[in-house]
Amino acid sequence: MICNICPRKCDIDRSRAAGFCRSPEKFRIARAALHYWEEPCISGENGSGAVFFSGCNLKCVYCQNFEISRDNKGMEISKERLVEIFEQLIAHGAENINLVNPTHYAPMLAEVLKKWRSPVPIVYNSSGYESVQTLRMLDGLIDIYLPDFKYIRNDKAKRYSAAEDYPQIAKASLFEMKRQTGEDVFDGNQMKKGMIIRHLILPQNTNSSIEIIDYIAENFPDTYLSIMAQYVPCTDLSAFSEINRKITPREYNKVVDYALDKGISKIFIQELSSADEKYIPPFDLSGVI
Repeated sequence: MICNICPRKCDIDRSRAAGFCRSPEKFRIARAALHYWEEPCISGENGSGAVFFSGCNLKCVYCQNFEISRDNKGMEISKERLVEIFEQLIAHGAENINLVNPTHYAPMLAEVLKKWRSPVPIVYNSSGYESVQTLRMLDGLIDIYLPDFKYIRNDKAKRYSAAEDYPQIAKASLFEMKRQTGEDVFDGNQMKKGMIIRHLILPQNTNSSIEIIDYIAENFPDTYLSIMAQYVPCTDLSAFSEINRKITPREYNKVVDYALDKGISKIFIQELSSADEKYIPPFDLSGVI
């Protein structure tokens, strides 16, 4: 398979060599289990059926899931085994199937989801660094999009993710995701269809966060925004001293208060206690083997 799935456009044969994401042709996953720490309307009472894909097309320097995103920890599985994993999660009560970091497997997932129709919503949980052309392969197959909007400044995207074009790419991706999902649909407190835009606040980057809020308020006024406080420096960030700490209450409150003053009412916020390594799941092949 010559891979140009994502904006990196590596143009390599994944059966012979690894591109930027370091992923093979077959699915490679590191964990499949009920996950209780997503937004309340995603996790629900029973937990979200989270399937963590190995590899990544962004590889942020501060990634909390670096074991799988950068170190590529995981196990290769077949399409048939992936469906079995989905069904096992549903049998255990999963509120949905949550595809975590699936970008580099999107066309293969489209093939699976066309043949296997899920009785619960399918969640596409990604970095936001997506090709619109690839997203269109998923049209009608994804119920809930859960994208990040990490950066609105090109210099920040280049510094932290080696993706200077991230802001432009993410903006186009958000519009395509919203086009596919349309208006949000809930069953009680549980989201069944829609989109939630996530933004993780980085230390000493609150002005960038405020610019993102301005953009969302103007372009996605009816879309849920999740402002995240869970940033924990987990890797060697000695070369990035400005983000080598957790965010402060003052930083988080500054961003949240701005969003509320801006009139954003569809909003999720986190406790600062969420910035704890204990909330990072163990990538121990649970639910895979």
